[in-house]
Amino acid sequence: MTQDTMKAVRIHAFGGPEVLRYEDVPMPTLKPGEVLVRVRAVAINPPDWYLRDGYRSLPADWRPPVDLPVIPGSDVSGVVVAVAADVTALAVGDEVLGLVKFPSFGESAAYAEYVAAPVTDLARKPAAVDHAHAAGAAMAGLTAWQFLIELGHDEPNPFQPASHRPVPLSGQRVLVNGAGGGVGHLAVQLAKRAGAEVIAVASGRHEQFVRDLGADRFIDYTVTPPETVARDLDLVLDTLGGPTTARFLRTLKRGGALFPVYPLGFDGADEAARLGITVSSTQVRSSGSQLEALSRLLAEGQLRVAIDSTFALADARQAHERAARGGIQGKIILKVA
Repeated sequence: MTQDTMKAVRIHAFGGPEVLRYEDVPMPTLKPGEVLVRVRAVAINPPDWYLRDGYRSLPADWRPPVDLPVIPGSDVSGVVVAVAADVTALAVGDEVLGLVKFPSFGESAAYAEYVAAPVTDLARKPAAVDHAHAAGAAMAGLTAWQFLIELGHDEPNPFQPASHRPVPLSGQRVLVNGAGGGVGHLAVQLAKRAGAEVIAVASGRHEQFVRDLGADRFIDYTVTPPETVARDLDLVLDTLGGPTTARFLRTLKRGGALFPVYPLGFDGADEAARLGITVSSTQVRSSGSQLEALSRLLAEGQLRVAIDSTFALADARQAHERAARGGIQGKIILKVA
């Protein structure tokens, strides 16, 4: 590697994990309002493998154009090593975490030794939290926060005409489906902290894990379909979403809400209207200010990030293969030497 290049993982053709190539690439250049971050850890997320696969899981008219080669990834934790001339909020040497330039399609470029990030996408990393756990808090934490606590922006919603609106959680009965995963395990904690009674749905191997996070009740979906036993709920956060999310309509009270994180394929609109249930979704967006709030909770020990497994940046292929096997508990992290 020379002064003008760095190591990164790039995609030259869409496909499975085997298309991820670790190679020399040009260093990023700073634009106004940006800082250069020396990356120490990257969290992997579903949008990473959607991009890697050419967004084939999306309807054809939803697939964005992507210029190849492209560097995937958006979640980082690292150290600021340079700042644009107009940046005063951060300085060289600051440790930061962030969800970089999201949503975008290949612009985030986080699977790399260095990333150029808008200062508004970043928050200071708590000193007591290491880079791996900090990176794991970014997209998953912001997704849970924007669905459950505060949307925090007025950008158009790609999934519905109206903005998503979180509902009050104190004293409510909230079910989190996929409670052992990245978004799910943070949503359990945020809902519990907000005063909700939390019912967690995951496989049995995650039971003690999610109970330790504060879940009041646990349903092992491999033994009992949750829609057959959960009743009189105020809110369901379905972190999996998709065509199967309509099954949760029967578990909700009239006036309740169903929040699918992945709403495409939902076909229960007529039933939801008949039952008086609000169905709402949104797309997570970068927010340094919301990450500051999450960072304070991390620093105070009121929120914790679980790590499923770690891989070197050069082993991104193996990390994606781990994700494809499922059963993830927390976050998968790439460490950058």
